[in-house]
Amino acid sequence: MRFEWNDLRALITVVNVSLIIKFGLVVSWFGLTLAIFGIFSDINKRRTDKTNFRWNSVVIHGMNMILNLYFLSLL
Repeated sequence: MRFEWNDLRALITVVNVSLIIKFGLVVSWFGLTLAIFGIFSDINKRRTDKTNFRWNSVVIHGMNMILNLYFLSLL
């Protein structure tokens, strides 16, 4: 079995959703921060390693960022 970064991203997304359900929308700051760091990581990976770059990772982080911004706008 091989570790992949998407495994960690999936786990963090589950934790983010669980925290939002348990503690409310204010926890969306956590998810937003992670999504922003993820996008920066994706952009850096694009510059350094074009062979292993995946656009779907940018889309996932972008959508998580938009979703968490939406949740924060509901506060």
